[in-house]
Amino acid sequence: MPNAVTIENLTKRFRDVSALNGLNMAIPERSIFGLVGPNGAGKTTAIKIVMNILHATSGRAEVLSWDSRDLVGSAFCSIGYVSENQKLPEWMRVTDFLAYVRNFYPTWDRELENDLVKRFDLPAKRKLKMLSRGMRMKVALASSLAYRPRLIVMDEPFSGLDPLVRDELIECILRGTGEATLLISSHDLAEIETFATHIGYLEAGQLRFSEELKSLASRFRQIELAVGDSPLPHGAMPESWLHLDLSSSTVRFIESRYDEGRTPSDILQVFGDVRNATYAPMSLRSIFLAVARDTREHKA
Repeated sequence: MPNAVTIENLTKRFRDVSALNGLNMAIPERSIFGLVGPNGAGKTTAIKIVMNILHATSGRAEVLSWDSRDLVGSAFCSIGYVSENQKLPEWMRVTDFLAYVRNFYPTWDRELENDLVKRFDLPAKRKLKMLSRGMRMKVALASSLAYRPRLIVMDEPFSGLDPLVRDELIECILRGTGEATLLISSHDLAEIETFATHIGYLEAGQLRFSEELKSLASRFRQIELAVGDSPLPHGAMPESWLHLDLSSSTVRFIESRYDEGRTPSDILQVFGDVRNATYAPMSLRSIFLAVARDTREHKA
């Protein structure tokens, strides 16, 4: 599958601070790509370089076959952008704002615009300054979908929204994006997990992993072993085992490369016969915390 976005060796420095450190990342076409990571990981910086809002110190980003540094004018007819801090002309009414934006996009679909206004339940005659934050995000999303872009970029769209509004916004996104590629950064891992097809985990300006969500979920397991009176390992433990916890009769750890055939064999080699073993799937949030904790422990 071709890529909608390709990032190669991207570095961005702000004086003495490195926001991105040789970032490499690919976002497949028609995917819903969730970019996650802790605060300060470089998510917004990467997105702003992709959108040609910031310029990289070195490296490059390619967006829909354009070099991101060449994204101007008509190129944005193929790209929609919704940001956490996006400013809207608050003195305008919803209908006036959409009519104003409409003039910039030759591919604007009036029928789709009307459908989005109804689907998002937008108060057409109300001024933008009178809308809640969640409703303003819906207006911004409608203005980014009505011209049928091939790529939609959303930077922290759920920040500060209550759960009901987040669910409504997610439904709007899923129903409105069609066959477009969606790149979305967010701290709301539970929400991302419900609809993303791919996940990229960014930390300290570098990509720790990037893969299909199904693949990620299948390779992480929380494992608990009943080992009797002696939980001490008999052999070397695989590097894929994280956060080993030994008690008097129980061993707990996270397997980051779970395989239903190999993992039990590894356990047998390390601990010998065990009385009982459980292999529990993990949520995206649990995986995120395990990886973040592992990085912190290796830095200590």
